Parts: sequence; C-alpha cells; structure tokens
Amino acid sequence: MAEVGVTLEVGSDGVAVIIICNPPVNALAIPVLNGLKDKFREAIRRNDVKAIVLTGKGGKFCGGFDINVFQIVQGTGDLSVLPDVSVELVNNTIEDCQKPVVAAIEGLALGGGLELAMGCHARIAAPKTQLGLPELSLGVMPGFGGTQRLPRLLGLSKSIEMMMSSKPILSEEGKKLGLIDEIVPREELIRTSRLWALDIAEMRKPWLRSLHRTEKIGSLSEAREILNNARKNAPKMPQHHACLDVIEEGITNGGLSGVLREAKVFKELVVSDTSKGLVHVFFAQRMTSKVPKVTDVGLKPRPIKKVAIIGGGLMGSGIATAFILSNTRVVLKEINSELLLRGTKMIEANVTGLVARKKLTQDKASKALQLLKGVIDYAEFKDVDMVIEAVIEKVPLKQSIFGELEKICPPHCILASNTSTIDLNIIGEKTSSQDRIAGAHFFSPAHIMPLLEIVRTEKTSAQVILDLMTVGKIINKVPVVVGNCTGFAVNRTFFPYTQGAHILANLGVDVFRVDRVISAFGLPMGPFQLQDLAGYGVAVAVGKEFANAFPDRTFKSPLVDLLIKDGRNGKNNGRGYYTYKKGGKPQPDLSVLPIIQECQKITKLMPDGKPISITDQEILEMILFPVVNEACRVLDEGVVVRASDLDIASVLGMSFPSHRGGIVFWADSVGVNHIYKSLKKWSEAYGSFYKPSKYLEERSNLGLALSAPASSSSGVKSRL
Repeated sequence: MAEVGVTLEVGSDGVAVIIICNPPVNALAIPVLNGLKDKFREAIRRNDVKAIVLTGKGGKFCGGFDINVFQIVQGTGDLSVLPDVSVELVNNTIEDCQKPVVAAIEGLALGGGLELAMGCHARIAAPKTQLGLPELSLGVMPGFGGTQRLPRLLGLSKSIEMMMSSKPILSEEGKKLGLIDEIVPREELIRTSRLWALDIAEMRKPWLRSLHRTEKIGSLSEAREILNNARKNAPKMPQHHACLDVIEEGITNGGLSGVLREAKVFKELVVSDTSKGLVHVFFAQRMTSKVPKVTDVGLKPRPIKKVAIIGGGLMGSGIATAFILSNTRVVLKEINSELLLRGTKMIEANVTGLVARKKLTQDKASKALQLLKGVIDYAEFKDVDMVIEAVIEKVPLKQSIFGELEKICPPHCILASNTSTIDLNIIGEKTSSQDRIAGAHFFSPAHIMPLLEIVRTEKTSAQVILDLMTVGKIINKVPVVVGNCTGFAVNRTFFPYTQGAHILANLGVDVFRVDRVISAFGLPMGPFQLQDLAGYGVAVAVGKEFANAFPDRTFKSPLVDLLIKDGRNGKNNGRGYYTYKKGGKPQPDLSVLPIIQECQKITKLMPDGKPISITDQEILEMILFPVVNEACRVLDEGVVVRASDLDIASVLGMSFPSHRGGIVFWADSVGVNHIYKSLKKWSEAYGSFYKPSKYLEERSNLGLALSAPASSSSGVKSRL
C-alpha cells in the first residue's frame, strides 16, 4: 500500500512536480492537504524551481475532499476540523503563486480535485478524464472556490448545469468549453505539462488566474437572468439555492468576495440535516458490500456468463433488460409463443426507450438485443449459470418450477426467485438444492430501479450470495443482502405504509391530502397514487401474504375490493383514486369519494361517525411511524446486517428521500421517544396496528438510537 501524502520531484529543467498520493482516488485527506501546503512552500522557496506541475499518482488526479471528515464534523459539530483550503491553499498559495502552476490531470478530477486544478494557471488533461463538482449530491456545495472559478472558465450556464446535476463531463468537452487547455495522450501528460509550465514562466504562454477572468460571465443583467431561471428549475433543496446565491455574490461583488462567502456558507451546509442525511446514505451504500461470513472468508466470485429468466411479464422483462444491457447472455422462457412475443416486445421497448431518452446509443442497443433468446421449453437451460424465476406470486407454481430447475440445470447453477413476499423456504421446500436457492428481488421497473435485494436462507451457501452480489454490481445495481422472511427487508418494513394510509382514509382524512403530505415530505408519490400505479391485483395478493404472516398487526380495509367492484384498477385501466390520460398528469377522481364513504360505513373507525381533525404532521407520522415500528422488528430479528443497510434499501427500493438519510436514520433524527409515545397513544385509540414493538419500547426506555448496535443479550437469532 502506497504511503498517503504528497511528494515533490525537481527535474533538471527546473520544474517541480508535486504528486498527490492517497489511493484509490487520491482523496484530499487532512495529511494530504497539509502535505500540499508544505510542498508548495518548498517549491516556491527553492531557487532551482522555475515552475510547478501538480498531478496525482496511479493514473488519477484527485477524487476530491475526504468525506470521512464530514462525518467527523457532523458527529461532533466541531467545524474547526475543516481545514482552510479555499483561501490559504487554492487562492493564496496556488493561484497567487509567483511561479506558474500547471495541473496535469488524468482519470478524474472531481470536487476538491477539480477545484485545485482550477486554481492552477493551466490545465492539461489525458483523454476521457472525468471533470466534475458533485458536492451538491452530499448536501453541501463546492467549498474550495469552485462556485467562482468554474463559471469563469466554463461559462455561467454550463457551470450551473454541472453543479446542479452533480454530473461530470469528459475532458474532451472541457477542452471545447475552455476548462481544459490541452488534451494529450496519457504517456505525454507530464512532459507536456512541464513544457507548458516553462512556457508560462518564460512568457511564451499567458499567465492566467481563473478568479480574475470575467470574459465568460457576460453582463450583470444577463447573469442574473440565467441565475433566476436556474432558481426556478433547481430542486427545492437548501444546497442548490445556497450555491446559486454564492455564485451571484461573486458575479456582483467580485471573485474574492464570492470565495469568502462560499467558505462561510459551505460550513453552514456541512452541519445541516440535509447534508447529514446524504452523507449517511453515501457511506451506507458503501457498507453494503461488506457481509460477514460472505465477503470476509476468502471466497472468489464465479463467472456468470448465461442467465435464464422465467416469466416475461413486467418484472421478468425488466430483469432481462438489465442483464443484456450489461453484456450478459439471457434466455427468456415463457409458457407459449404469444406470451414470449409479448415479453420480448417489452424488452425491446425498454431498450428503445433508453435510446429515445439518449441514455443509450443505437449501436449498444442493437448489440444488447442480440444477447436475448426467447424459448418456450427448458432445452437452453442445460448450461446456464443462474436462473431467476419471475412468475406470478403463487406458491404451487413456484414450487413446481424449482422442482423442474433442479433436474435440468447444471449443479453449479444459482436458482433465484424474484418473489417480493413469499418465504423462500416454502418455495424450495420440495427440492434438495436449498444451498443454491436465494432471492434476487428486483424493484419495478427492474432495469431502472437501483436496488437488488439478495435474500439468504439459513441454507443458502456463502458462494451463492457472493456470486449474486457480484452479478448485482455487474448489472449496475446496489446489492443488499437480507434474511429470509415474509416480505424480506424492504417490503416487510413498508407493508404498514399503505395500511396506515387506509386507516386514515377510514378515519375520514382526505386521500388526496394524504398523498400531498407524503409527496411534500419527499417521496415521489403518495400511498394511494402508488397503489394505483402498482395495480389492485398486486395490492390484494400482497395484502393476503402479510395478513397471513402478521395477523396481529394487519389492518383489513375493504376499500380495494370496493374499487375493483366499481371497475377500477388504477393506472392499468385509467381509473383509480386518480384518472389517467396519456401524456397528462394523474388527476384526482372525485367520483371515488362515495366509494370511500361506503368503506367508512363498513369499518366504523371514525369516532362518533365523524372525520377526525388532524394536522399534516400527524398525517405524516401516522403513516411513517408504523413503518419505523416494523423496521424495528426487522432490526431486532437480524433480517439486515446493519441498520444502514435498511436505510439504503429504503432509499433505493422505496424512494425514501435520500436527504433524510433512510428510514432508520430519519427515525433517530425525529426521536425514538416521540415515535414510541405516539404509537402507544394511537394503539389505544385505533387498535393493535399501532402497537409499539418490543425493540422500539426498549430503545425508548434506554434512550438508545434505533441504529445503535444490538446488545449481545438480545437472544434473537439473526436470519443472516
């Protein structure tokens, strides 16, 4: 392992090459920043140095500031931990250096890495180098002068687009726009950068300080118009609007004024709830790759070259799409030619849809579709490495399929089910291959949603789990390993979500108001619109599974049955709680109100037959606190490895707002005691659905966070 730090090498040409070393991406950890300050001072002081080249070791310039420092600051509230980089290093030491400094960039220059490069007097890059400022995705904004220098080098509109989206550009585009001065082959990068630095020193090339440039900003009125338009289109998040305000400060009052304002606001954003949530999600996602007794026992993943998908419906076609887009051969099996044709057409539509949205080139789309083969028998299954069953949620059908697979597929083949709720032990109970049976639960639409829930039974081998984790990464999913139970981790945690909404509807709360409250919280849609989208058949089937598994805490509402009786099936037939017209937004269907009133008469839940009076905050809590309560049971039973796994699963699988950090992180921020007392109060008023779990009660009594590690005395056997 290379030593973390900064080195300085002075050549016979009088150029000092300062090299950042902190594998794998040369992150700007505190020792690295201190090393940069020391080496720049040395280079400036030395008489044998005419010019300076700044670069990174190992084919990468710099991946940005070390985010671990954010965690320290957010945990302690101590802002003094944050070093002065913007003014002391980038501004005073690099940009105002009396010797020219050239950045030699390859691989990536992201965040603070790009900000360092922009402080240099020229930037030479290797081909296909990534350049970006992704800080807003972590709830902060560029803090080393990026809000001021990027607009001056790139132009205001493009730089705002880059910062707001957190998406990088390649060096080729950077060259066209003026961010990069020259692109040269990787092997020529340092030599060209040395010559460029000497040319500046000897006045053969201009000596340009980025912060002093104004030619790409335009007039003040033009700049303000661009900024105002950006504010209208920006997400309603504090860091986005703070970033635009700081950009405007620099345009109005000069670059240095902008840099000083940026440094101040950056520190305010670091300790904001938004940044705490997003930083937690960032680290939670990385932790999912560590699974005890799977990733730490010396196993190596086996190659998965050919995958069979059984069932070409919405889920099966989406899963097949994900695999062919990742260059994996796929066999799609259906029971007859008609259904097979429909499935292949859905896959083709998925792929062409990506082309239409410019997320995939036509050439790659054509190559992907060539990897697909449709069949109506098992002949092609003799050499597959993995099968994923994606048929309807019927136990006898799934058991029959797995019995066939055991006979036909090779002994090494992974036998996976995409079931969203059914216990895998039941699916595989009639086979003798339980060691290679696992869950591969995708979320709809499967080729787009980023989560892959990998379900491990007590008998599933560690090798199979490791292979599935590797496959998940190959198809660009985030794999989260969970234990086996009804609903697994995500669907089980969130089964009270819709039920809580139905309780409110039966208490007389307007269903459209409920959806508005949940959308305002940050979920993409409310529970009633979500039920419309999923279809009522799914609601009925899943509802039965959970009612059988957890009868003590299931609220049975006749509302969906009444909607079906009225000829409604949500978005599938354009009629549900909302009406759906092609090309238009869903509109509340007021004709559903008499059906809801009929349901209220059946359940008789309203006190004295009158709707309850409730605040928006109470609506939010009566829907989400039961979800937290079930999350507590999931944690207590060891269904997930760690609480942060449930957080990232809730964000990636259920679209829980990432800036709130996930369901458990959010619950801890709200307060365990408040959640416990609220649930206890509602359980006394409305029944056992709201009864606090033992885990929640214990944490409340002990003053412990839900995410705190379980004590060794809990006595509950982990499902992992």
